[in-house]
Amino acid sequence: MWQPPPKTAADRNLGGPISAEPRINDRIRVPEVRLVGPNGEQVGIVSIGDALKLAQESDLDLVEVAATARPPVCKLMDYGKFKYESAMKAREARRNQAYTIIKEIKLRPKIDPHDYETKKGHVVRFLKAGDKVKVTIMFRGREQSRPELGFRLLQRLAEDVTDLGFVESQPKQDGRNMIMVIGPHKKKAEAKAEKAAAKARRDEDSVEEQAPVGDEVAAPQE
Repeated sequence: MWQPPPKTAADRNLGGPISAEPRINDRIRVPEVRLVGPNGEQVGIVSIGDALKLAQESDLDLVEVAATARPPVCKLMDYGKFKYESAMKAREARRNQAYTIIKEIKLRPKIDPHDYETKKGHVVRFLKAGDKVKVTIMFRGREQSRPELGFRLLQRLAEDVTDLGFVESQPKQDGRNMIMVIGPHKKKAEAKAEKAAAKARRDEDSVEEQAPVGDEVAAPQE
């Protein structure tokens, strides 16, 4: 017949294994706890009964915040409010989190000036948005014997966008291609914040332009 394993010292003295959710109120089954008040003040080591009584008198919850301490540390708090505020902070952090994306631009060694300006414009736009840009020079046929053409083109592009980005990965040959990575000076989050601020300013200007002008009142003639 199966029997449960004997309780360990951690189970007896530290309140059992740690779970994702902290134990609260009567779920805390240890003889005594180190109690912290609702404002962070140290109450001291008290029996679990006295701690639960203080929580009930204060209309708060007794929450185990450090289960591995000896004895476990518990705090008096409004646990429902604490969970709600923690969830809001986590949601806001996820909303503000921005990931750097690697965009790719492909060029030919003998690209004509108009196409070069168009491609450079894309690189500028990506860097302003806080994204990295992978620039690939594609060699075909006899162009493969002239890698210096691709190298010079990549150097030219890097110099043209030096105010917005820097060469993160120097040009290197990869089969029939030559690759360089340009990283943005601004972080993705900064670029995103600037874009939002610019949009807010445009919206304010638009509202001011559309606001009706009040009728002028003619001055009385004497």
